[in-house]
Amino acid sequence: MNLVDSSGWLAYFADEPNARHFSGPLADPDALVVPTITLYEVFKVILREAGENQAIQAVAAMQQGRTVDLSPPLAIAASRLSLQHQIPMADSIILATAQAFDALVWTQDSDFKDLEKVKYFPKK
Repeated sequence: MNLVDSSGWLAYFADEPNARHFSGPLADPDALVVPTITLYEVFKVILREAGENQAIQAVAAMQQGRTVDLSPPLAIAASRLSLQHQIPMADSIILATAQAFDALVWTQDSDFKDLEKVKYFPKK
């Protein structure tokens, strides 16, 4: 399983230099886990920068994968991970979701760079 975090989705949609790193996992929606927090983050940025139509299209594409709501067990696991790794709330939710599905996290967010089961690509 794969989980592309918000930074990866945004790089992909904007066709940034790192977009190629995320195209592989995004090409297989059956093996893609999408936490709802990533829907929130991506929709917000694209809405602000490109408008509602593009934001809606982006979220529709993201929902081709398996969307995962924040459940009480995931929230508790995320809280523990946030404290353990000193990472922000959204990142801890993403990490907890990845761990729950034994998914590899694909990201260009430096908060993840030293964590296990992470494919980190420095932002260009």
